[in-house]
Amino acid sequence: MEIKHLQYFMEVTKTGSFTQAANRLYITQPAISRIIKSLEEELGFPLFIRSRRKLVLTEAGRELHEHAKKIDKQYQAMLFDLEQFQQLKKGHMRIGLPSITNAFFFSQLIASFHRKYPDITFQLEEDGSKRIEEKVNESELDFGVVVLPTQDDFASYTFIQEGLKLIVPATHRFAHKKDITLNELKEESFIMFNNDFSLRESIVAACKDTGFEPKIILETSQLDFIEEMVASNVGITFLPDSTCRELTDDVTSISVANPTIKWELALIWKKDGHLSSVMQEFIRFAKETLI
Repeated sequence: MEIKHLQYFMEVTKTGSFTQAANRLYITQPAISRIIKSLEEELGFPLFIRSRRKLVLTEAGRELHEHAKKIDKQYQAMLFDLEQFQQLKKGHMRIGLPSITNAFFFSQLIASFHRKYPDITFQLEEDGSKRIEEKVNESELDFGVVVLPTQDDFASYTFIQEGLKLIVPATHRFAHKKDITLNELKEESFIMFNNDFSLRESIVAACKDTGFEPKIILETSQLDFIEEMVASNVGITFLPDSTCRELTDDVTSISVANPTIKWELALIWKKDGHLSSVMQEFIRFAKETLI
């Protein structure tokens, strides 16, 4: 007994006619009649009460029909699962990464995923959180790594929660301090990421809440350039704790005690967008890996 023959039997049952079933299945009426006849001979009992008006299932036919529906449902599920498995072998993902972050954690994620699925390729773009959100929203990127909070249009998985540290030149008068209050910085010159970076908004808002407007003398999108300018005594800045670990000895990081400025990093994707099997597996893999 073949799956296809059971499907033909189900189509005849549905239409109540050999002719209509044959037309829907794009085979000849004699061919489908022979298939049903062979089923009846194999099982040893008639499946239909044949009349001029419409075919009607016999009691045995009704029993076979119930089982055939279950078999076909399981068969379709098997085909779907195998198709998903096949799709996981190949695929392409576009991911936006903020240039502010230490990319080590994410490179390890991609390396691990690549070892498991070697035929899946990646396109990585560095940008600020705001531009990454725009590109994900416009389907120019499949995923983005951004600083929270983000828009309600996105689903997200938060994997880093840490504080920001003050970065000063190694020769700065504050360089010896273990921690500092934000209010002590109101006369300082600030080097900031540009308006494409959500981190900038968090820093400016914290300064305003403390009672002063930060004096921003330089803006850029490049982390290395910010470090160089701080080391050259042009100004001070704030960076996430994990990023500070990669800085040179030309600058010093200091904890901010009052108020602390929190920083959350998350993987985002379109909440109502279509998720391919590759994307679904990447989300699952990221949640398992980025702990």
